[in-house]
Amino acid sequence: MSDTSKVLATKFTDDRFPIEWKDEAEKSLMWFYDDLHCPNPISPLYFDIGGWWDTEGRWGADCSYMYQRFGAPIGKAWIAKKIGGYVYSAVVPPEMDADKIGPMFDYYTKVMPIYADTFMDRWNKEYVPRLKYMQNAILDFDFEHKSLPEIMIHMEDILDMKCEAFRIHWIINLAQFQASTDFTNAAKAAGADDVLIGKINVSPADRNWDSLKALWEMKEEVCRVPALKELFLSTTDNAVIMEKVSGVPGGEKFLSMMEAYREEYGFKAMYTHEFIYKTWYEDPTPAYEAVRAYVCSGYDYNEEYSACMKSQQEAIAELYAKVSDPEELAKLKHYLELSVKMAPITPDHHFYIDQGIYSHMRVAFVRIGEAMVRAGILDGAEDIFMLKYDEIRSACCGDYPVKERVQTRRAEMEEARKRPPQEWYGTATEWQVYNEPYKSLWGYPQKFEAEQQEKETKAEISKTVLKGIPGCPGCQEGMAHLVSDPSELDTVKEGEILVCKMTNPAWVVSFSKISALVTDTGGALSHPAVVAREFGVPCVVGTRRATQLIKTGDKIRVDGSKGVVEVIG
Repeated sequence: MSDTSKVLATKFTDDRFPIEWKDEAEKSLMWFYDDLHCPNPISPLYFDIGGWWDTEGRWGADCSYMYQRFGAPIGKAWIAKKIGGYVYSAVVPPEMDADKIGPMFDYYTKVMPIYADTFMDRWNKEYVPRLKYMQNAILDFDFEHKSLPEIMIHMEDILDMKCEAFRIHWIINLAQFQASTDFTNAAKAAGADDVLIGKINVSPADRNWDSLKALWEMKEEVCRVPALKELFLSTTDNAVIMEKVSGVPGGEKFLSMMEAYREEYGFKAMYTHEFIYKTWYEDPTPAYEAVRAYVCSGYDYNEEYSACMKSQQEAIAELYAKVSDPEELAKLKHYLELSVKMAPITPDHHFYIDQGIYSHMRVAFVRIGEAMVRAGILDGAEDIFMLKYDEIRSACCGDYPVKERVQTRRAEMEEARKRPPQEWYGTATEWQVYNEPYKSLWGYPQKFEAEQQEKETKAEISKTVLKGIPGCPGCQEGMAHLVSDPSELDTVKEGEILVCKMTNPAWVVSFSKISALVTDTGGALSHPAVVAREFGVPCVVGTRRATQLIKTGDKIRVDGSKGVVEVIG
């Protein structure tokens, strides 16, 4: 048995800025850049109260609850540290005597199949209604007329609801992880590779599909009314369309559909895990851009959906054909059906929790910020995101000036944007790189191995070839379009190859027009890889530096089967 505590590499300093280590225990952990969730410099408020990491027990929403509830000896806590302005996470290894590990694994393996088998009923009957209630309760408050102390009490209630939502999130997380793991192991035992498994593990019905269908229905309405279609085809400026649509004959129904979309699907931002980005509910410009792009391209939702489901069924048939033993086939079918049944949970938990709860919190904090502006505490409502939790409470209930602090922190975030973050700091042990299960979502161990190989061989970093992780098979050549900020997403043209750090569910509308996708981060089960497979878009994830080496206008070749990206012109 290998020594899982074996140190593979260390990285304690950075010549661009000082790193403060609290103690040796902190230095002994592997702190990895959480670009899967937070690819940009993090705001003070989000880092203080928004995270799923341990915050010394203040909110109870951190992963410690997950480790405790399920008893799996795969970690003790999930903690975070801000390094160079960015979020870095570390998983604290479990502290468990050898005689307890076996019994806990026995417990885990007995209870998890029950969670996986019964979870959808609990989700639909219990959790979704509760999450909808909490979303409404967050904003169902008279922010304009209540006193600041009364608003502070509501803020505490919001944080309690966020805590409850994330406890549901962790139950989802492990239940789906178990279903997916059981199927993946059974499928690989039958001879399937990751590509075939990925084609099968797609969702047949979820809120992502619902959102895309609602946008497509608006596109159909636009195309049904000649004057509307002419407006949407006459300009690429969505502000012009938004200004003129009410004056176009037949525009009333479209506006009604757009308002319904905004209320139902608008609680999302281009970066989910942050407070500083406007939601589609506040600014529906991205929804208008999606409809305009669909009108221009003739996007057909039914065709896209049918192609995805056909690909899934063909992959299932291919997998079943690999198994001749009836008992093994029956076992494989059981695991497959359970995993596919759970597949909608990936987009749906984002819709209700990661997107929904956080977006409602963002809107609520803007309204708290407006109250603070009326009281003369802040100059702008969104300055609230530059403050920490206790600073908001102190400023609202006492003489605690914060305006200068807001300016300083905005400047610090802008300065951090100029420094590309390193992949990790601290101590990389064999357990952290190879045994801790969740880091596969960030592209480990491949990301670590590639970095070490470059370091050991002193190989010159290629500026024309990038090696990543296969996300969705297929080979595509085309013009690259680099998106470094969500405001740039609507500039991506039909047929271009999207190059970015990471995607999240709010980016799904772009998958219908891009020809391929390349990301800096992620593994085979990360969001860009999963959605690329649903749309049949060749995809390479986990390249580490695509956004640094590829620029808009470069001609590139994306091989989603081999995980290779080449700059060819």
